[in-house]
Amino acid sequence: MNRILISLLAFVWISMGTAQDKPTIYIDIPTDRKPWNHTEWNDSAEQFQFAIVTDRTGGRRPGVFPIGIKKLNLLQPEFVMSVGDLIDGYTRDTLKINAEWKEFMGFIDALEAPFFYVPGNHDITNEVMEEKWMELFGVSYYHFVYKDVLFLCLNSEDNLRGAGRGTIDDEQYEYIKKTLAENSEVKWTLVFLHQPLWVQEDTKRWKDVEKLLENRNHNVFAGHYHRYWKTKRNNGKYIALATTGGGSRLRGKAYGEFDHVVWATMTEEGPILANLFLDGIWDENVVTEELVDLVRNRPFPVRIEPIYLEETNPGNMSASVRATNDSDGKMHVELKGYTNDELFYQFDKTSFVVEPNDVAVFNLSLKNMDKIAVADFSTLKIKAEITYELEKAPNVSFSSVLNYLPFSKHTIPKNAKIKLDGNLKEWKDADWISVENMDGTPFDFKGPTDCSLKFAKAYDDDYFYVALNITDNDLYIKEEGSHWNQDRIVLGLDARATNLSAFNKGEGRGRDWIAYLRTFKKENPVYNENRLPTEVKTEVKRNDTGVTMEIAFPLEYIQKMGGADWSSLRFGLGYYDYDTDDENPTTHFWFPPWNANQDIPGSGMLFKE
Repeated sequence: MNRILISLLAFVWISMGTAQDKPTIYIDIPTDRKPWNHTEWNDSAEQFQFAIVTDRTGGRRPGVFPIGIKKLNLLQPEFVMSVGDLIDGYTRDTLKINAEWKEFMGFIDALEAPFFYVPGNHDITNEVMEEKWMELFGVSYYHFVYKDVLFLCLNSEDNLRGAGRGTIDDEQYEYIKKTLAENSEVKWTLVFLHQPLWVQEDTKRWKDVEKLLENRNHNVFAGHYHRYWKTKRNNGKYIALATTGGGSRLRGKAYGEFDHVVWATMTEEGPILANLFLDGIWDENVVTEELVDLVRNRPFPVRIEPIYLEETNPGNMSASVRATNDSDGKMHVELKGYTNDELFYQFDKTSFVVEPNDVAVFNLSLKNMDKIAVADFSTLKIKAEITYELEKAPNVSFSSVLNYLPFSKHTIPKNAKIKLDGNLKEWKDADWISVENMDGTPFDFKGPTDCSLKFAKAYDDDYFYVALNITDNDLYIKEEGSHWNQDRIVLGLDARATNLSAFNKGEGRGRDWIAYLRTFKKENPVYNENRLPTEVKTEVKRNDTGVTMEIAFPLEYIQKMGGADWSSLRFGLGYYDYDTDDENPTTHFWFPPWNANQDIPGSGMLFKE
């Protein structure tokens, strides 16, 4: 045993008291700095209880994590584990990194129990952040044994590959192998890491780690995806946790989207887990694989079919509403509408039951549509509340706000004269569409000369083209900066059948649809270009007022996704405008992004002429 380890064990022995009235903790960390705040254990001879907090960042919602800390202080766990994403990160700015860790340490200072740190992709994103982690905590993976239970804290970010691409490399694997061999007789093993590597590909040695675990009592806890689900695999329970303040649509327990901490009581038969929500307590079966299949892996059961109008003032119209029940129990539906200033609308029914494995179809009627142009309608918002009446499980309730608009019909003309050069001379007779929706503070937007854009579209035998004319009086470019902190254009293209693309909620990016983000840097202007499902060609021309662009998507890809006889595609367009003298960017979107709560199903649909 080396001198550092002897010194550490002596410290722990003193802090824990005598062997007769306090348990012994064995910690083997060969560094002066440790990845925890203290070891003043909140211990009781009658119990062994600890808590787990999950993702605080990745679209964090301020105030939630401190509430979790306050609730943990009321519960008085012996200690608290984490599964990463503690700070916002994703930067090389040391001042920002230091400020974010200082903020987080302030939250932990209020915690009365020991807190054990585990890194997430927001905590260790690059070499600079990795160096800061080591400066603060000494190691990025470690273990300890408490009351004959092995706690194995791993680093799923050891190759700095980012979200969805976690790994366990060779060095960490050898540490895990040695640790498990040296602790082969413990009664239970609990593993903590950030990314659920069991659902990812190319994770290097993770599958080998699972082989080491398969013949011992164990549980694995992770975070990252901001959705809770439990899986039985490898002779253990593998649980991905939801959020403790991280980004979430908070659609409820059926989706696994909620803020919680986990309360674990260790017994001879393994941990008993209670999910502590801010509004109640559930056990570990809050979301099972059956519920995931019924609710999360299927479209929301109520949808309003989009309508595309060629006339400007159509008068009255109706849209089809479908309520689909894929369960073996009855589905109760409640629809609640919000007042709309321009339109009068009415459902054939607002409270009804759909029988098991059945579909209910009825109408949404809209009136007074001749009083205002289609382009000037504001979004209808309808809250749909769903309750499944299940025979062998508690009733499952969840809800969603349905956004709806009738749209003007936009077509894609054929144009065989387009030359991809960034000039727009071939587009002079095109049907240009202006992007007029701005989001941001008025102080950061000075009008159309500050930022405005319009686009046109066309196709030929080889490509679908988009022409962009962007007015920007301060084209903000940082060659060494992140793609996310400078002027950038964002395009979405979903060429699948209309019934799929119209209801795309932003999931399946890169697999089902193209998300294309481009800055105006000279080097590496496109974000993750090598991960796009097809090559996207772009030409840009600078001018005195901004830029003009031409973008080409291969028709071969569109035919692959929508069929050789494709007739439509869904197109999304947004621009982020940063200015040197402004504190925050303004955003300019044709329609709300598909992954936003404001997404309008069917928006951005284009039809081939």
